[in-house]
Amino acid sequence: MKKIESNILHFLILTLVSCSQHPNQHKTTAIGPDALKNTRDNQIKTETLKQEIDSSFSELSKFVPKNYSILDTISGDLNLDNINDYILVLNKNGEDTISDVIDNPERRPLMILLRDQFNKLRLEKRNDNTVYCIDCGGMMGDPFSGISIKNGYFSVEHYGGSAWRWSRIITYKYSKRDKEWYLHKDGSESFHTTEPEKVESQIETIKDFGQVRFEDFYIYEKD
Repeated sequence: MKKIESNILHFLILTLVSCSQHPNQHKTTAIGPDALKNTRDNQIKTETLKQEIDSSFSELSKFVPKNYSILDTISGDLNLDNINDYILVLNKNGEDTISDVIDNPERRPLMILLRDQFNKLRLEKRNDNTVYCIDCGGMMGDPFSGISIKNGYFSVEHYGGSAWRWSRIITYKYSKRDKEWYLHKDGSESFHTTEPEKVESQIETIKDFGQVRFEDFYIYEKD
């Protein structure tokens, strides 16, 4: 938004300078109807985007407990009703100083927020153990990479390590019958930085772990 506003201001300054040049100078620029329209359109777009961001933050902030902040959020259709819902990932304020990956990894809540027919969000599910802690990534730092949503599936992505690099993507699938999200796939890859072409992959599915509800999944079980 600041970049858009800066471009608009820069355009107006150049235009005013051009208009103040002596008539005999070779370059003379006038503000035409199209230029004014583009400026107004940019101002409207900037204000609209700001209002959308403010509205989204206001809507989501009521789900954030005291002493927590929003780490990440994404919108998409989570329960196959053709209405965009939200996933909200939170982190505790000051987690970088209190988390201990070995004895006490600081948990990061992941919330599933569904939008109803009245366009209101409600908290549907929560799991505090599906996003790795801030110091769970080793030398690479915070391993949390992001979230993706598509057609009732959503995935939580991680990447970390040092000389040995690893990634882990945990995917959930929505069941219309049960109105529940189940663990669909737990995939990981690893490689050594000296031989990045030699990637070791492991993918577990429901055949390996059975039926696991989203709220019951525990990411630290293998660690």
